[in-house]
Amino acid sequence: MNRRNLLAAIPALAVAQGLVRPALAQAYPSQQIKFVVPYSPGGLPDTVARVVARKLTERIGQSVVVENRPGANGVVAAQALTSSTPDGHTLLVTDDSMMTINPLLYKNIGYDPKKDFLPVSLIATAPLFLAVHPSVPANTFQELVALIKSKPGEFAYGSSGVGSTHHLSAEAMKAALGLDIRHIPYKGTGQSVPALVGNQVAMVFSAFPSLAGFVKGGQVKLLVVNTAKRSVFAPNVTALGELIPGFDFAPNIGIFAPARTPAAVISRISEEVARLVKEPDTIQTFNTAGIEPIGGGPAEYARVLELVAERDARAIRSAGLKAE
Repeated sequence: MNRRNLLAAIPALAVAQGLVRPALAQAYPSQQIKFVVPYSPGGLPDTVARVVARKLTERIGQSVVVENRPGANGVVAAQALTSSTPDGHTLLVTDDSMMTINPLLYKNIGYDPKKDFLPVSLIATAPLFLAVHPSVPANTFQELVALIKSKPGEFAYGSSGVGSTHHLSAEAMKAALGLDIRHIPYKGTGQSVPALVGNQVAMVFSAFPSLAGFVKGGQVKLLVVNTAKRSVFAPNVTALGELIPGFDFAPNIGIFAPARTPAAVISRISEEVARLVKEPDTIQTFNTAGIEPIGGGPAEYARVLELVAERDARAIRSAGLKAE
């Protein structure tokens, strides 16, 4: 092609390239979409995945199914994603820990969060509330802090396990305020919350739905929430971010795609999720489960993940945890 013909062809090439993304987005999805969840059914990511899957199915003309692949600290789910064709038909729905905590706690996790996955959508967040047993003589968080400082090492808190967001929330709080509280790990909130109600530990961080009934029955007291701002679920409860600048440990739940997934496909899913999480019935469903919808796009999610990774690294150092 001579110079004159090449120059004449440039506008046509530009138009053709501009049509590639919209055309790809329109062609997608061409088959069933699978949401891989690295946990057993019933947990926070699973709940979010199922709500979004149902709503997406209604919107995009293809069924969206949830496949639970627990095991090996996320490795099983990661392999299911990385071994799939990067075309947007297999996606991962998970919380922060798989991307920001696991790489710091386990030497050989079998995946690289930055190289193997692309953030697609920051779907939602779920605040954790610090609840105390009624026998604890403190009715405000400030009173609790003063009580703990007057009796260092006497009180214990329960968590959902070593390295969980519940654990790191407490350790970050301890480090920021100079508190001496013992840690007793349990296997999930199914154990830690009953331990609190039974007065086996003085306090726990947990999601609102697992505590609400006990709060209503006077069996526990909510004193603070692990977020930057107060939660819609209990607006009278102080946020730790009001007392500790920058404090925000609420777990986020989002969607990831395999590396090399086309940008147009990622945009399509992100845009659909951003719209559906704002629908009144979705908001109501999420709120019933103690979940606050967000609907952030890939760039926003990437920025949040960077901040969360830095936050978790500090908390892990404060807790004295080492990679195994």
